[in-house]
Amino acid sequence: MADPIQLVPNGTLITATAEEGRHLAIKMSRLIIKATQPDPAVRERLRPVYAEDAGMLIAIGQIVAMEFATIAAANDYWKKL
Repeated sequence: MADPIQLVPNGTLITATAEEGRHLAIKMSRLIIKATQPDPAVRERLRPVYAEDAGMLIAIGQIVAMEFATIAAANDYWKKL
């Protein structure tokens, strides 16, 4: 059995900057796709489908935005900077 996917990289949502938070949001969005479809061959086969579908690309952007909002809240919107 494969090792479980760590859905929160390094076990924390805390980042030093908003830029790091955006990178983390993208990574977490990619990890949820991997957790939902664990077969890499299937993910590779589907990539051209969503790469040419504007609606699917917008949906991906929405997922990243939701992840970023969660990370920003966890970081108290970087008020300490």
